[in-house]
Formats: sequence, structure tokens, C-alpha cells
Amino acid sequence: MLRLTLGELRKPPRRILCLGAHCDDIEIGCGGMILRLLQEDSEREIYWRVFSSSSVRKREALNGARLFLERAKSQKVVIRSYHDSFFPALQKQIKMEFEKIKNEFDPDLILTHYRHDQHQDHRIICELTWNTFRNHLILEYEITKYDGDMGQPSVFVPLESNVCQRKVGYIMNVFQSQHEKRWFQKDTFLSLMRLRGMECNAPSGYAEAFYCRKLVT
Repeated sequence: MLRLTLGELRKPPRRILCLGAHCDDIEIGCGGMILRLLQEDSEREIYWRVFSSSSVRKREALNGARLFLERAKSQKVVIRSYHDSFFPALQKQIKMEFEKIKNEFDPDLILTHYRHDQHQDHRIICELTWNTFRNHLILEYEITKYDGDMGQPSVFVPLESNVCQRKVGYIMNVFQSQHEKRWFQKDTFLSLMRLRGMECNAPSGYAEAFYCRKLVT
């Protein structure tokens, strides 16, 4: 299987932009990759931006970001409060947010939603990511949910079992408001990472997977 090690690129990703429509999206979609990258190199700068929240969800999101970014050299965490599920109607306002991000932070790597995600908020964030950042490495993460929109990712990030356990433990402990959702289960998150780990033959058996439309080396 072809391997591309980010740490061996001419310019390893030190400045990482994490974008999520909702308060647990980043943690679910790429939390393991973040933990691995910071474990390998703490000299990384993270800009973590969430676009939808309530008072309860915002507190959870801040706690989640604090846990996942504990080892980062520097971090900026912004939790906005756009109305959940109404992003298509709010696209103009959210676009202005992206323009501000572009002026504040020049990332080496961007982690955002999958373009074919069936949740309308997720798709808007992905679309605006590509509209705003046209010369960057962008990886699109996946979110488990009822819609049955899981695809065939092209980039795999193997994860050690203890990293997966940390990721899932943080998510389950922090996002108490989501426990009523039947899919929001420890087994759900571990099962997807186990499946992706099998697909990429990860030594530990676990991985996160991403979609990459463009890659220049």
C-alpha cells in the first residue's frame, strides 16, 4: 500500500486549521489525527473553529478542544452560534467568517467536512472551505450518523489503540448532551476506526480516513 508520511514532506504541517459545523464534529471526524500529530510534534499551531452552538454545547466544545489540544504549541479556539441546520440560508454570513479566518491564519493543513456529507451544514462548511482556500492541502473527514452517507475515503491515518481510546473517551465524557442520540455510542466511533484500520492494513487495526481531492508533492 502506498504511504505518504506528512512528517517527511518538504514543509511538515505545523499550522493546522480545524473546521466543524457543530460542536463535536472535529473531535469525531479527526480527533485521533489531531492527537497523533500533537503526540509526534508539539510545535504545532492549531486554529479550531466551530460554527454552531448553544450555551450548553459551547461549554462542551471548549472542554473538548482543551483536551484534544493540550499539547499544542499554540491554539486559537472559536465557537460561533449560527443556527444548527440552517447553514444554507446563512451562507453569506458564514462566508464572511471564512474571509476573516483567511486573513488571520495561513494553514499548512485544513481539516473540514466531506463534500458528499448528507447534512446540509456539513456540506456548506466544506464548500466554503474550498471556495476560500484554493492553494492548500485540504482533507475532508467523515461523520457517522443516520444518513448512510459513508463513502470510500482515499487517505488513511493509522492510529494506535491507546489514541483511539483517548479520542473516544474524551468525546463520551465531554459531550454529555449528545448521549440521547442512539448513534452517539463508544462502539460506533471505535467500529468506524476499526473498519478504516482494516481497509488500510494499519498495524494496530485502527485508523481515521479522509477524502483528498488534490495533493501536490
